[in-house]
Amino acid sequence: MTPDDLLLLGAVGAETTIAAGRVVIERGQHGAGLYVILEGTVVVEAPEGMLEFGPGAVIGERALLSADGLRAARVRAVGDVRVLAVARADFDRLCEDDPELALRVAAAGG
Repeated sequence: MTPDDLLLLGAVGAETTIAAGRVVIERGQHGAGLYVILEGTVVVEAPEGMLEFGPGAVIGERALLSADGLRAARVRAVGDVRVLAVARADFDRLCEDDPELALRVAAAGG
């Protein structure tokens, strides 16, 4: 993602803190939005294995970009994690204006 992409997402998103140990995303659930990690680390538990992601990574984007809209992995906060939360409707509006935004977000995805 570009710095301009972060500004766009920041204009429609809300910063929030996720407490250590909390499940942020549950596999199989409908994706209501995505998160950009600003501070902290999350563990992604996917069928392919477990991975850790930190600042700059995007999580939850797969459900917004997939045909079924379902979460593909379980994501848990390792410690307290500060994120930018962006709702699906807001992300969809941004992608209508800039269709390549979806590609850039997918590339930054966790």
